[in-house]
Amino acid sequence: MTLAKATLKERTFILMAARTHTASLSERPDKREAILAAALELFAERGFHGTAVPLVAEKAGVGAGTIYRYFESKEALVNALYQQWKGVMLQSILLDFPHEAPIRGQFHAFWRRMFGFAQEHPQAFAFLQLHHHAPYLDARSIALEEASHQPARALFEETRKQQITKDVPPDILIAIVFGAFIGVARAAQEHRFALDEATLDQAEACVWEAIRR
Repeated sequence: MTLAKATLKERTFILMAARTHTASLSERPDKREAILAAALELFAERGFHGTAVPLVAEKAGVGAGTIYRYFESKEALVNALYQQWKGVMLQSILLDFPHEAPIRGQFHAFWRRMFGFAQEHPQAFAFLQLHHHAPYLDARSIALEEASHQPARALFEETRKQQITKDVPPDILIAIVFGAFIGVARAAQEHRFALDEATLDQAEACVWEAIRR
């Protein structure tokens, strides 16, 4: 089973979640968007517990009471933000994915698209990494997080079956690949090196060598 062949239920859930942000932008009031933008910046910098609702209101230019018109609690706000940006990330990776490409080509596309999201949305990348195992994520956020791993899991189940990658469970390969992605992306954001084409290719080659047979 390749990335293209995750179950219909899984693909439907992932793509519907990925499109939620884009499809509803025109329907959202400006104040709600301002609140979400302010919350993203603060949650990414300060974390959940370090971000008070009045701080979000001040940065968004609204009254604290206005926030509660759109979000019943700080937990509801962080979950709305998590679902929004997890959806954008999934759309960046999965939309028009080259499903018919050879396995190595699919891995290359997956790797480059993850970095494309991190480079285009650095605050959202930081926010998602900081909050993806948080105890205040609700059932929908948790389900979306779990579903987001299914395309990669399907890809690595196929590479294992074809004896392309090491004979270890797909979740171990996912941990290795995503760990490398996060480490390289963070180091680049800290200006430890430039994340240019050559660097991306070198990092990708190292990760592929680590997981292939």
